[in-house]
Order: sequence, then C-alpha cells, then structure tokens
Amino acid sequence: MLGTVALVGRPSSGKSTIFNRIIGERRSIVEETPGVTRDRLYAHAEWLTKKFTIIDTGGIQLKDAPFQAEIRAQCEIAIEESDLVVFVTDAHSLLTDDDRLIAKLLHQKKKKTILVANKLDNIESIGDVSEYYRLGFGEPMAVSGAHGIGIGDLLDRIVRELPEKEEIDYHGAIAFSLIGRPNVGKSSLVNRLIGKERSIVAAIEGTTRDSTDTPFSRDGVNYVAIDTAGLLKRGRIYESIDKYAALRALSAIDRSEVSFIIIDAHEGIREQDKHVAGYAYEADKAMGIIVNKWDLAKAEGKNKEDFTREIRSAFKFLDFAPILFVSALTGEGTGKILEACQNAHEAHNRRVPTSILNDIVRDAQQINPTPDFHHGRLKIYYASQARVAPPTFIMFSNNPQHAHFSYTRYLENRLREAFDFAGSPIKIVYRERK
Repeated sequence: MLGTVALVGRPSSGKSTIFNRIIGERRSIVEETPGVTRDRLYAHAEWLTKKFTIIDTGGIQLKDAPFQAEIRAQCEIAIEESDLVVFVTDAHSLLTDDDRLIAKLLHQKKKKTILVANKLDNIESIGDVSEYYRLGFGEPMAVSGAHGIGIGDLLDRIVRELPEKEEIDYHGAIAFSLIGRPNVGKSSLVNRLIGKERSIVAAIEGTTRDSTDTPFSRDGVNYVAIDTAGLLKRGRIYESIDKYAALRALSAIDRSEVSFIIIDAHEGIREQDKHVAGYAYEADKAMGIIVNKWDLAKAEGKNKEDFTREIRSAFKFLDFAPILFVSALTGEGTGKILEACQNAHEAHNRRVPTSILNDIVRDAQQINPTPDFHHGRLKIYYASQARVAPPTFIMFSNNPQHAHFSYTRYLENRLREAFDFAGSPIKIVYRERK
C-alpha cells in the first residue's frame, strides 16, 4: 500500500473530475445505501498493482464565499494527512489569485507537489508556460479530466513519487480499531480493555497525537487495539470540521479487521459519527457500535431502548452491527467489547457450505418469488461463496438486471437467519449464467 494523495485547487478547476477518473467511477451517481453519508471525500485507488488513498477537497478561493473558512480548514487537514499533493489548475482561464494563494499555502506546508494544468490536450496548448513555472512546482502536467487525456501519465508519476507504507502483520491476532469524534473516550476504552494506562487520557479534544497499536491477550485470544491518531492543530486546522476530521481514522480502519464506532451517550449522535462509520462501512469492515459514557446518560434519564431506536434510525446501513452500552470510567459493559469483537471477526471470515447455501436460496425463491423488474423476473440457478472478509455470495442468474434491491435485502436477511453474521456485512453479487 502506498501513501495518500490530496487533490487541491480552486473552484471549477475540475479536480473532482480527475478524482473520478482516477478511481474509475462517477461518485455522484453511485447507488445509495440507506443511511450512508454519500459526500465521500476519499477513495482507495489502484494503478499498476499499486494501491493508494486519494482525497478530494473543496475549492479554495479568496473572495468571501459561503463556508470558505471551513473549506480552507478542510483543505489544510487533507494536506496535512497526505504524502503527496496534486495541485489542479484550470488552464482555460490561466492562473488566478486563488491559484497563487494555494501555491503559497503548499509552499508553507512544504509538501511534495505535482502541478496539473487541467482541461488541455497537450502542454503546447497552455500558452504562457512561464506563469506556471513562477508557482514554484516545475513544469505542469497537461491533462483533460473530462476526456481522460494524460490521466495515465499522472498516475504513473503519482505511484512513482508516493512512499511505500509498510504493511504490518499481526500474526493471527484480531486487530480492531476504535474510531469516532474527538473526546468520545477512545483512549479511555483502550486503557480499560488492556488494563493499563497505555494511552494518554485527557479531557481535551485531539489528545491522541499518534496512532497507537497495542497488542495484548485475553482468555487465550490475541488482540491488537488500534487507537485513532489525532491531528496536530497547526495554523488554521480545526478539529471541529466534521468531514475532514474523520480522515485521521482512515489508517486505523485500513489496518483493522473490526472497527468500533464510538458514540458519546452524553452528547448524542452527531453528523460526524455517520461520516466516520461510513468510511469503515465502505471499507467492508466488520463493525460494532459502542455507546460510551452511559453512566452519564443514565443519570440524565436516558434508556437503552430509546437510544437503540435512535441509533438504528441514524445508522440504517449498520443494521448488522451490535450495539454495546458501556462506561470506560466505571467499566460498566466493557467486558462485552472483546466478545463482540471476536464474534464479528468470526462472522467476517465465515464460510458457508455450498450445498446448504443453495438449499437456502432455493427455499427463499419458493417462499417469496422474485418480482418483475426491468421487464423480467430474476431466476437464480446456483449460488456460491466467492470469498470472506466480508462474506461475498455470487448468485448465478438469468439476467442480473432483473435483481431488485428489495429482493437482495430479502436474500441477505434469509442468510443472516440461517447463519450468524452478526457484526459483519455480507455482499450479494449477481452474474449471468452463460
């Protein structure tokens, strides 16, 4: 796995088009999963067998535009988290004061930068190239995000200049991450689980400065607890920016097999909780929901039934995730966390015998026949499990276009009834039987 790339530029520079080209899809038309916050800011990309993370940012401009202070802070966070920056300019309108502002910011951050002149077919189309050289990033690369011209050359350079990130092998231990907003008690929970003051705990947002991987054993099972790294508050970086503050959780999510989203029971559910959980969900991780500081919530008269309904409504895409009510301060409920972690890990790696799988799918079709959809009715001939982590099932059918979303949910529920997939997402993929 390589490092992280941030795309920056002013509004209308076309960087989002380049982002979509690099990841190979148009994010704006991705089919929505109920409850997932879809304004995704990052993706995992691959080029020439090299994988890396790419971040799209808001457009920076000088004028007093709506939310410009927030956008500027978001971009600074993305730049801080990246190993390489792709600075996108709009060559059709030549350079502007906004471009020069961004160049100044990048020089202050001392980040390795690739300068891109977008909306061009070749470098000769730029005109006065000297303007670009004055930005201090060398010769610009001419690309056209809209037509895909030059994107391959840009990707070649990205994978050449990105540092290689060492992948850690935990040798059979279950690696789990604790993710969530600042000051929800992630470090306190780690300390409670391992029984020692391994992480620095303070009632100040952003105390955790580095990602800490803590191996330990409990009841003969080896675990690695991954506490989320915090952000150093340099310049105009604000921990309160919901979307980009979640970027610090990416590395922890990638290195873990199970991710627990931590919710502050005292403060309730926030929009950022859904952003962070959405990252882990889209990474296909086994998951659980931990409601911390339940001792304070009980003192305020809250009850588990009402809070559970609130969580299920806000996190519709995590209906498979168990909900645990705990207090890192008193230890209440924390003994169930590792049990849930082990169960989710086992479910994430569970294989279903092919004969039993096909019996379940056959019975499901007999009990509830498939509906007419796209001028036809789906018929599943055969099913097989393609892989684990997450369990992925291939349904060989007459025509995948006849598969309605509601019927896929029905099949998923039948599989969950037959097997214990609590804590793990499962995927159903349709293929035409030739």
